[in-house]
Amino acid sequence: MKKNFAISTILLFALAPLTMMSTSQPTAQEASASTAVQSLDFGFFKDRVEPIFLKKRPGLARCYVCHGLREKIGYRRSSFRLQTLSPESTFWTEEQSQQNFEVVSRLVTPGDATKSRILMHPLSPDAGGQQHSGGRQFASQSDPDWLTLAEWVRGKKTGATSNR
Repeated sequence: MKKNFAISTILLFALAPLTMMSTSQPTAQEASASTAVQSLDFGFFKDRVEPIFLKKRPGLARCYVCHGLREKIGYRRSSFRLQTLSPESTFWTEEQSQQNFEVVSRLVTPGDATKSRILMHPLSPDAGGQQHSGGRQFASQSDPDWLTLAEWVRGKKTGATSNR
């Protein structure tokens, strides 16, 4: 009995610190998302990126129609989900913008526009884009709105000079 108690005690003291270490460490995915949010500028996002999601492009629906109103009109779920505007609003509140920032930041590979889903999904396949059921919002990587998103992904800050 004493031998089993001693072995159990040793195992308990040996495994307890390992268990505490493993639960206190963020997963690689959480750490990556946290790093993405830290390296991306919220001010630039709110001032320059969010308006793109509301912009009407000829022959296409606004990003917001599918990615903000989707639940109201029956679109399938995706990882790009914008906050729903109240009927009398024309833009998001500060809190909603922060939530949009967190969601969109998960679709970004900081510093690399061509690995960022937020840029590659709505880009024409002729320009290197990926499959996107909502139409081709950007015909090329020269589209001014695509370039604005790319600047944000590359770390441009509000009021900073271009770093393209």
